[in-house]
Amino acid sequence: MFDPFLEELQTGIQARGGISVEVPAGLEHNQSHKGSSTIKSWLWQVPGFRRWRVTRLDAGDSLQVLNSVAYPDFDLDHPLMGIDLLWFGARQKLVAVLDFQPLVQDQDYLDRHFDGLKDLNARFPDLNGEETMRSFDPNQYFSSWLLFCRGGSEQADTSLPKAFSAFLNAYWALHDEASKESSSIAPEDVERLQNAYDVYSAERDPAHGLFTSHFGKDWSDRFLHEFLFPASQPA
Repeated sequence: MFDPFLEELQTGIQARGGISVEVPAGLEHNQSHKGSSTIKSWLWQVPGFRRWRVTRLDAGDSLQVLNSVAYPDFDLDHPLMGIDLLWFGARQKLVAVLDFQPLVQDQDYLDRHFDGLKDLNARFPDLNGEETMRSFDPNQYFSSWLLFCRGGSEQADTSLPKAFSAFLNAYWALHDEASKESSSIAPEDVERLQNAYDVYSAERDPAHGLFTSHFGKDWSDRFLHEFLFPASQPA
């Protein structure tokens, strides 16, 4: 289901000079004990970004997942990029979240960085449903214009592919524009806010239980703290 999206994402990363770097040992790949699900992860070093991670879970008709988060360099204050795509094949159910994840909710910051996402929100009405994930505060690390959908095969086959491509293009454009401007947030504060994002997300990550059910608690705890949100590791 999501392999074309994965290819598009990673082709774009490589076109921007992205270089694959090593994932922590033992976390780059895993297979469930029953052999029914496989997870693979990649870590990219991309100019202008200190970290860009990608994960693909294939559990057949039961579940397909594509997840990615991009962390800009600390001297850039623009939003993180978040992708969460889930497809429950047996039920023909799609859950999709595409967002520019703001470091702060200051109005000047939102005005500077979110015109592109606002346009996408208006262009893709199938994907502008109100975000309702109970684990997260929509006023912290999520924007008001995120693309969100709880839908079915129609959205998965028609709206999502176009929206995904447009979303990636809009984020690259945001990055290019932000790179030309002076950051409104000091690098040490960007670092603090990105680290706080990791801590916040690790405490509330709804996928942790899913990974635990497929790959066991010990591996999933490592995956959560060492790969997904490394700043959440205890000092």
